[in-house]
Amino acid sequence: MHHPEPARDACGLAAPARERHIRRRLLERVADADTSHLTIDAQAAAWQPFLPGVSIKLLREQEGILSYLLRLQPGAALPAHRHPLDEECVVLEGRLQVGSRIEFGQGAYHLAHGGTLHARISSPSGATIFLRGAVPDAAHVLG
Repeated sequence: MHHPEPARDACGLAAPARERHIRRRLLERVADADTSHLTIDAQAAAWQPFLPGVSIKLLREQEGILSYLLRLQPGAALPAHRHPLDEECVVLEGRLQVGSRIEFGQGAYHLAHGGTLHARISSPSGATIFLRGAVPDAAHVLG
């Protein structure tokens, strides 16, 4: 039995493919016009002192949750501290040492659960890390 070929447009697309193509182009135009996104250029927003040898760059704060970068100079450390909420960390460059048992480098992910005690974090060679969690609070630092 011979099935007739579906109708095609000037570009050679069948009706269902043409609809997907039109929908995709429309969504791309709508997404491209959306100005609600937040983009911070790497050179924008100055680094601020945080602790000796550690600088912070705030990216976003919403309802007490921060997205921020920390830059640790070689030999710098963050003292033991508690996390009021879960805190996520991704190493962008360099290596971190957490306490005496954990060491990880670029691309690694580390989660510190809320309410837990976090061991000292150091970086013998220096590091830049992305963190997302509660606002750093001096009351939670045990140094």
